[in-house]
Amino acid sequence: MVEERRESYNASAIKVLEGLEAVRRRPAMYIGSVGKRGLHHLINEVVDNSVDEALAGYCTRIVLTLHSDGSVSVEDNGRGIPVDIHPQYGISALELVMTKLHAGGKFDRKVYKVSGGLHGVGVSVVNALSEWMEVIVKRDGKVWRQRYQRGKPITPVEVIGETKETGTYVRFKPDPEIFDDTRFDPSVIESRLKELAYLNPGLEIILINEKAGEKKVFKFERGIMDLVRDLTREKGPLHEDIIYIRGEQNGVVVEVALRYTQMDGSSEFSFANNINTIEGGTHLTGFRMALTKAVKEAMEKQGLIKEKGLTIESEDVRDGLTAVISVKVPDPQFEGQTKTKLGNTEVKNIVYSTVYANLKEYFEKHPDTLKTIANRILLVARARIAAKRARELVKRKTALESTTLPGKLADCIEKDPDKCELFIVEGESAGGSAKLARTRTTQAVLPLRGKIINVEKAGLVKVLRNEEIKALIAAIGTGIGEEFDIKKLRYGRIIIMTDADVDGAHIRTLLLTFFYRYMPKLIEEERIYIAMPPLYRIKAGKEVRYVYSEEEKERVLKELEAKGVKNVEVQRYKGLGEMNPEQLWETTMNPETRVIKKVFMEDAIEADRIFSILMGPDTQPRKEFIMSHAKEAVNIDV
Repeated sequence: MVEERRESYNASAIKVLEGLEAVRRRPAMYIGSVGKRGLHHLINEVVDNSVDEALAGYCTRIVLTLHSDGSVSVEDNGRGIPVDIHPQYGISALELVMTKLHAGGKFDRKVYKVSGGLHGVGVSVVNALSEWMEVIVKRDGKVWRQRYQRGKPITPVEVIGETKETGTYVRFKPDPEIFDDTRFDPSVIESRLKELAYLNPGLEIILINEKAGEKKVFKFERGIMDLVRDLTREKGPLHEDIIYIRGEQNGVVVEVALRYTQMDGSSEFSFANNINTIEGGTHLTGFRMALTKAVKEAMEKQGLIKEKGLTIESEDVRDGLTAVISVKVPDPQFEGQTKTKLGNTEVKNIVYSTVYANLKEYFEKHPDTLKTIANRILLVARARIAAKRARELVKRKTALESTTLPGKLADCIEKDPDKCELFIVEGESAGGSAKLARTRTTQAVLPLRGKIINVEKAGLVKVLRNEEIKALIAAIGTGIGEEFDIKKLRYGRIIIMTDADVDGAHIRTLLLTFFYRYMPKLIEEERIYIAMPPLYRIKAGKEVRYVYSEEEKERVLKELEAKGVKNVEVQRYKGLGEMNPEQLWETTMNPETRVIKKVFMEDAIEADRIFSILMGPDTQPRKEFIMSHAKEAVNIDV
């Protein structure tokens, strides 16, 4: 094993698939977008290279710094990018890697047995989309440096010092000619770094924010066991220990950690080579098959199923479960709409056999834990049978051309879902204005009366009895949970439109919790949006402007004052119902002028944790969360 890892890593190991062309002309082709997600993808590409060095066994520390000038640097203590002359291209391997698309050591299995970076496009794209970049390499007893401007070298690869250390330092500043906004979001970066630290036990990842004067260190010696511990802390764990499984077959490493809690539903997070496979794949399928078989066999063997005719289904076994499945695959094959679904067929059987054998042994050694889990599963199975009628009723109501759509739904004329959007509106008054304001051809309106039930606390039977939830499910058309079918979606966009106050924010959170727990595919496929109604209407003479924040209001008032404008009228909107249909259309519903925010499944792990804290049964974690984030609160209605 040691000899394989020590395979020579020099210029000859660098393979070039194609040159760097047209990246700046069509950046979205390489990083997905030139918005927030594409911007942060630049960091992911650089960090992934350092993590791959850790996977290869050479890197133990990664330091990411958000600099005050808007640039970001990533430094690791790995082997350092090779700097010797490439035998085919006649230039330094460092320059080759930084200026040629798909040039690197990951295409040669001798250098990297497992890599997470293969799914990306390479650090050369980061270089091409940066105003400037600097790379410093420590290896072979020397310190090497090269600088670039918009992807092109502006200095040679030069020696600037001597060292006994090894590693790579990459610093870059996103190009404002490419990105609308070059400001990084520290919370997005922190979530990804923390996730990587969980997935790579013992790897120390440090985040430094120069502007905020903050330094955060992430290091988890027990890896995904620590992750499951943290995810279940606020969910009411049913057993103290976290079940952990590890195995390796044919070069595929399997790691699983799981724990049962009092929460309804399941939270399963799967990863392949550190990539969050939000669409699942063969590793998740293998895990579910093994879990169901191992649990049912153990329950039957110990005589825990005493009721005749009571069948245990896979969904019963997984209810209340929080699990993390992480595999390391030498040659991962990704598929699905977002390329985050593992497709390797051999992985399913490897995960299945590994998990089944280990769970079988665990339950034999821990009969008390098995009994606790079994009691939960039996309760869920009985509840499932009791809820069968309600589920069938919902299923009938969600048919695409159903004649039993909610009476208060003002549907649109167009039948092509991709051309339609549904506004979920808070209150009958706002609903009335929205129905008058909408474009009947493509916009539908569903007003909700008050706040929907908190699905994080309520069981499935209670959820399905709630009239507002039933109306919502029927209008959307997909069904929920196991019966969810995206092909039956009646609207391409679902827009949550609530007041810009505390009650509106609460209703918004309740709705997002419902979608996250019962229709997560809608978030994964980016079908959910948040409408942004204005906070103020500012009238100066004949000019009317709508503003969406306190800061924007102050800025507009200062502009008007500087121009000498007098008799300025400022109207504060307390709710959507205060707007007449024309104002509501102009500010919030007109596709040409409105502001809406798309809801992303950016970090499923963090989302799961926060929903459990904010909407779960335990009040103490919620209090702590509110206290620690109080300064970040906006739209406080006093």
